[in-house]
Amino acid sequence: MSVPISVENGNGPPSIPLEQAIDLLSQQVWCWGRDILRPEGNFLLGIGFQRTASPANRKNCSSVYTLRLCEDRCVVLRGFGVFFGDRQRGGVFLPRYQFRPRYTLQATLECPPWQEDDLPRFDPPSQENRTTCATLTLDLLDWIRSYEVLVAEKLGVEYRRNTLVNWDDGERQCTPAVQMPSAWRALALGIAADFATFLGRENHED
Repeated sequence: MSVPISVENGNGPPSIPLEQAIDLLSQQVWCWGRDILRPEGNFLLGIGFQRTASPANRKNCSSVYTLRLCEDRCVVLRGFGVFFGDRQRGGVFLPRYQFRPRYTLQATLECPPWQEDDLPRFDPPSQENRTTCATLTLDLLDWIRSYEVLVAEKLGVEYRRNTLVNWDDGERQCTPAVQMPSAWRALALGIAADFATFLGRENHED
């Protein structure tokens, strides 16, 4: 079921329901998985990701993919969410099925996150850290948007359409391939306008 996220609503930043944000992130995680299994070659490795295979005692876990964006920043992709770290500001984790940004002072992960239990303690940001968490979240979303732009440039929009054939099963909410970059931009604008909405009720009041 294709449901695009509107980039403009005529009255300022778009209003993005939390459910749409969850659906978009879940769809993106699916796409990363397809990009890894691409018959012509693992696209993530091709653009610089490092793959860490699971150890013998974690045979049932998939590999961890990490990209160093620069000396101070990194992205870690997992099936259950995405981590973005910045040495100057800490790190943020976006759970796949919640889309509630969680903050940590740690900019890197001490061990590969084979499972959610391997992640450091993440908490909703305090008032003191809320601006930092919001900035990290927006930086992460901008990176995801740029990733989809790169996919379109390197592999073509038709590739992404084919990626989504099995995802768009008539029951899941699906953002069309051509609209994925703009959907991430729209979501970033919505978060910038009302970050508290995405933090959960316990953190909604200032």
